Amino acid sequence: MTDAVFHETAAAPRTQAVPLAHLSLELGHLYMEDFEAGPGRLRRHFAEVRPWAEAARAAATARAAATARTGAQRARISTCFLVDDYFTRFSSPAEVVPMLLAEADRAGLTVDYLARESGCAVFGEVPVAEAVAGRIVESPPPSSHGIRPPAAQTGWLANGERSPAVRAPQAMKRAQVWRPPKETAARRHSVFLDTELFSDGPDGRTWSCPFLAAVWQLARLGLLRHQGEAVLSPRPHGDGGFPDDWDDLPPLLRLNPDADPFTAYRTCSVLPNRFLPVEHAVRVILDQTEVDPGALGQVAVRARGERAELPDSVADRVSYVFYAGP
Repeated sequence: MTDAVFHETAAAPRTQAVPLAHLSLELGHLYMEDFEAGPGRLRRHFAEVRPWAEAARAAATARAAATARTGAQRARISTCFLVDDYFTRFSSPAEVVPMLLAEADRAGLTVDYLARESGCAVFGEVPVAEAVAGRIVESPPPSSHGIRPPAAQTGWLANGERSPAVRAPQAMKRAQVWRPPKETAARRHSVFLDTELFSDGPDGRTWSCPFLAAVWQLARLGLLRHQGEAVLSPRPHGDGGFPDDWDDLPPLLRLNPDADPFTAYRTCSVLPNRFLPVEHAVRVILDQTEVDPGALGQVAVRARGERAELPDSVADRVSYVFYAGP
């Protein structure tokens, strides 16, 4: 006889669906020093971004048209910009945002959504980063024996096997031989990476830039949920100005009322090449994160309905263009 198992419907929260564009195009992710350098620095940034943004748009448009059931399908593409207000608070939205939007407009670019990086750590009452960290499932290297402490304890996540710590030999024992680190999915040669997820100090936990960037990618891909509800949902801006304090600015602001959805099947980020190591770490994190299955299923069903090509790997839905920064 098989034992029956009963579950209350209320115990399994419904997974909220989100609208999906074909592409979320990030026009920049700059830090305090970039804004402190003034409008000229932003002007050079957007001048570098524009041709690559146009190329990304063209590729997304061609992909959407190729998979359309009947006739040409309009590619839904939204743009976004991420401001770092997590690691350093500087100036004010009232000063920074109009300057940012003016320089984007000068380059012929429109910023549909503006996000604050602190929203990738905590969104309202939701501990977003902590929730994503709880979904990390480390890929054990071959022949590992569980000696390495988990990432949740150490704050470090690797894409393979670390070099063993070399210690002085005990009496009657041989010294441990040094071995190089080894990437788990190496092709011929290893590209080993050990990335810091967070650090703990007297003021509490500080999430690392790569980890918050991984959360940012999950948000743009429409894969963040908290108790079934979508996380990092955009708020409309309206016609008013911008506040003097960053805490008074919504974590994700919809600046363009006619914009396509913020969340998308794929993402593309146009960034200065100094972000390359950060985004390598993002891929390592995404490859070892168990994404909400309800959200994954919803996106997969929508993609099949639109005949949109969607890689099984979440990390493979993310793309970049890196330009040579100043």
